[in-house]
Amino acid sequence: MLVELSIRDLALIEAAELPFGPGLNVITGETGAGKSLVVGALELLVGQRHKAGAKVVRAGAAAARVEGRFELAVGSERAAALQTYLERELPELAEDFAAEARELEAGGVHELILGRTITKEGKSRAHIGQRPAALKALRGIAGLLFELHGQNDHQRLLVREEQLALLDSFAGAEGELEAYRTARAAWRAAADELARHEAERDERRDRLDLVRFQLGELEGAELEPGERARLTAERERLRHAEELSSDLGGVAEGLSEGDETLLDTLRTMERRVEAWHARLGGGGLEDAASNLREAVVFTEEAAAALVSFTSDLEVDPARLEEVEERLDELERLCAKYDLDEAGLVARMDELEAEREALAGVEGAGDELEAAVAAARAELEAAAKALTQRRKRATKPLAKAVEAALAGLGLGKARFAVAFVAEGAGKDDARHFGPRGVETAEFQLAANPGEPPAPLAAVASGGEAARIMLALESVLVANQTGRCLVFDEVDTGVGGRLGPEVAARLRELGERHQVLCVTHLPAIAAGAHRHLRVAKEERAGRTLTVFAELEGEPRVRELADMIAGGADEATAHAEANRLLAAFA
Repeated sequence: MLVELSIRDLALIEAAELPFGPGLNVITGETGAGKSLVVGALELLVGQRHKAGAKVVRAGAAAARVEGRFELAVGSERAAALQTYLERELPELAEDFAAEARELEAGGVHELILGRTITKEGKSRAHIGQRPAALKALRGIAGLLFELHGQNDHQRLLVREEQLALLDSFAGAEGELEAYRTARAAWRAAADELARHEAERDERRDRLDLVRFQLGELEGAELEPGERARLTAERERLRHAEELSSDLGGVAEGLSEGDETLLDTLRTMERRVEAWHARLGGGGLEDAASNLREAVVFTEEAAAALVSFTSDLEVDPARLEEVEERLDELERLCAKYDLDEAGLVARMDELEAEREALAGVEGAGDELEAAVAAARAELEAAAKALTQRRKRATKPLAKAVEAALAGLGLGKARFAVAFVAEGAGKDDARHFGPRGVETAEFQLAANPGEPPAPLAAVASGGEAARIMLALESVLVANQTGRCLVFDEVDTGVGGRLGPEVAARLRELGERHQVLCVTHLPAIAAGAHRHLRVAKEERAGRTLTVFAELEGEPRVRELADMIAGGADEATAHAEANRLLAAFA
């Protein structure tokens, strides 16, 4: 329940403390006196953005400030809903709120203050209790504490999406709607994945063709690390076979073949040194004798290696051509991939892994299609459950609304709910909409014999306002402890129906707190608390002021609303009669 609304420097309001109580609270005043400022203050408190260019801050002030002080009974439905919200969105506040509930005795009340400040530069700040808060948090909490119906809210009733939301609220379809939205999100995710898969198919297949080609090219090359170096050396031997045979053959002959070879000379020298080494018993010739022995061995090995090498040399143009072609292929591949032979071998492993991955993705199309089909089946089941829940609620809703309308001067009206499928059989994306596979259409037959027609086609402004009030009373019938704000719900309602509307609002006030801005004296007379708005001039400035009316001042206000003159005897008598009717 909203206990007090504090307003500072908002437009024409310098300072105001508006007390509210349980039941029906009304605000009256002449046109232009500032009744809309109260609703504007509540709009700021509920987190709505102020209109650009609007004069929100009072001239000469630095900022406008609005605070609402709310009370919630410990353990009430509203308190439980607020605790759940805080645990999800504001855990630090949730701990304080829960601790306060434990400290309060049974029957105690929580006190919660919501505030909003708008600077003259247009900047906005919000606070919950003493803590700064984001506007989103203020909007979420305020939405749990009170419900605001502006002057044009009944026009929203003419929109199918709003009608569907109202039907869901009456049907208690929140669980089915959440299940549907979850299934829809899963289906859309699966469908998007399949769409991406199909959109990338050509690119993926082109890449797979290229990978297969490159892998085949490298595998066909039968690469071996170090092969190019070996073939380069072999090419040099083949190119210079004759020259190598002649030159190195001469070296081999000089080492070990023919007369007076180097090897014969070394052996002779070795024997002479060995002889002196033996005769002298060493005599310092150990190193010389050892080195000569090694020289003979190394020379023999060198001569044998040269003989072996030159004996294998042959002029082989066919082999040379084969080596040249192989080297050309290796050099082409190394240049093409900008890698050496070892890099090309590693590249083959990479290409093989990519080929397997691409082939696996290409084969995943069937799995993705199956996933989409399964998700769609779950979505259809969730949509069917949601539709069934809605259809079961249509007749009870119509019956309850007709009963409420009867009390608002539309006793012969017939109310019905029709469903309109969206995109059925055409486009799944349209068919499975954000709120289901159908929209609701509220229909009204205001007079007997007339067929039901959409509200937008047949409801006048006054009828729409009364239907909105009837729906609101039906929707909150099983709830308690809400704060409902109506800004001129009497739009289009004549004086004859005023008492019926007042009785409905007063009936709502028995289960909820109701705040109502009104021009009708009957509604004002039915209030449990009456606030009057007026303009005053102080120190050359116009201000909006508020007063709570009781007794004779209230009678005079009602008489003024009835006849435009509080001193009129007949108006004064009618005011007393209206008050007596609700006493």
